[in-house]
Amino acid sequence: MIVAVAAGLVVGALVGLLGGGGSVLAVPALVYAADQDVSQAVATSLLVVGITAVVALLPRVRAGRIAWRIALLFGAAGAATAFAGAAVNRLLPGEVVLALFAGLMVGAGVRMLREKPATGAACAVEDGRVDWRRCAPRTVAGGLAVGFLTGLLGVGGGFLIIPVLVIVLGLPMTTAIGTSLVVIALNSAAGFAAHAGEVTLDVPVTSAFSVAAVGAALAAGRVGSRLDTARLRRWFAYLVFAVAALVLAQLGTAAIAA
Repeated sequence: MIVAVAAGLVVGALVGLLGGGGSVLAVPALVYAADQDVSQAVATSLLVVGITAVVALLPRVRAGRIAWRIALLFGAAGAATAFAGAAVNRLLPGEVVLALFAGLMVGAGVRMLREKPATGAACAVEDGRVDWRRCAPRTVAGGLAVGFLTGLLGVGGGFLIIPVLVIVLGLPMTTAIGTSLVVIALNSAAGFAAHAGEVTLDVPVTSAFSVAAVGAALAAGRVGSRLDTARLRRWFAYLVFAVAALVLAQLGTAAIAA
């Protein structure tokens, strides 16, 4: 229970501050610290992160930092492929899922550090409108890919959504964070629905995890809205590198022990 509360505080803080990254920690924490199998950890992570994203979204709604139409189009595309990702997840060993998880984190972190995206790269234009002829195909393609990975890896998708919104679609980091929270909520709901019938949740652990995450997300959301966007992007990249290293180290240790 203590592990669930501690993990919930960290996950909630990350979701509120960075608009994602919660599942990146939630799945490894539940597997390695709470002794859940990968399938149970995936379902629990999706439920908790989805609830937390909805709560963390509230201050961003009031600040008006959400690209609603992009979020809904991205989320709808992702929901369509989350079930396919969940089906593939059930066919793969847990170790393979975690290794894919770590590899994708490294790739996303590298992209966030290398790129210096500018508003207007694809979607936004100078007067604040959206160039839908360029933006819609990229939004749908990004949503389909992230939705599949949401179902496959049991993540809300924030660590993948943020790079797509910033680098591919050209949204500023502050807008990308709020938009990501909408997509995370939609993708998590679809992913959880795909997994819910296959596993039994540990209700005390899930409840403690959720309460801690929601409280931390509300507090962190207020802080995050006042931070420099370049700093947030760097923090996000460093976070995914650290967790990828942890997952790979755990997999390596398990392989040696076997």
